Amino acid sequence: MAQGEVLEFEEYVRTRQDALLRSARRLVPDPVDAQDLLQTALVRTYGRWDGIADKRLADAYLRRVMINTRTEWWRARKLEEVPTEQLPDASVDDSTEQHADRALLMDIMKVLAPKQRSVVVLRHWEQMSTEETAAALGMSAGTVKSTLHRALARLREELESRDLAERGARALEPGEERERCAA
Repeated sequence: MAQGEVLEFEEYVRTRQDALLRSARRLVPDPVDAQDLLQTALVRTYGRWDGIADKRLADAYLRRVMINTRTEWWRARKLEEVPTEQLPDASVDDSTEQHADRALLMDIMKVLAPKQRSVVVLRHWEQMSTEETAAALGMSAGTVKSTLHRALARLREELESRDLAERGARALEPGEERERCAA
C-alpha cells in the first residue's frame, strides 16, 4: 500500500473510530469483545483499503467486515455452551431508567441469532433503510423484512416472559398479606 493510502486509512480510523466502536458494541454485548471486533475488522480492512474505490462507502464495508467476523466468532464458539431457560439479570451500574432499559435491551438481544441481531442493529440502531440493510448483509429486501419481523417478535416474547417471571418472583416474596393469613 502506498504511503498516501496508509495516511488516508489512519485519518479515516481517527475520524470514524468512535462511531465504528458504537457499531461494534451493538453487535456484541461485551465492551472488550466489541473493541476486539473493531480491531480485527480494521486489520482486515487495512489489507484491502486500496481496493475500496469509493472511500465514502468505507463505513458500510467495515460494518460488513464486523458482521462477518462476529458471525465467524459465533460459529467457532465452544459447543459445550448450554443455553439456559433464564438469562442472568443484567448488571446496571447506573440507576437511571435509561441505563436500565439499555442494559435490558442489550441482554435480551442475546436471544437472537446472529443474522437477526445484525438486521435489528442495522435497521434500528444504525437507522439504515431496508434496501441499505439488504445491501450491507447481502440479502433481499424481503428477507430483511421477514427476518426483522421474526426478530422483533422474539424480542417481544422474551420481554413478556421476563415480565411474567418478575411478577411471579414478587408474588413469592413474603409480605404483609401472607402474615395476616397466617395469624
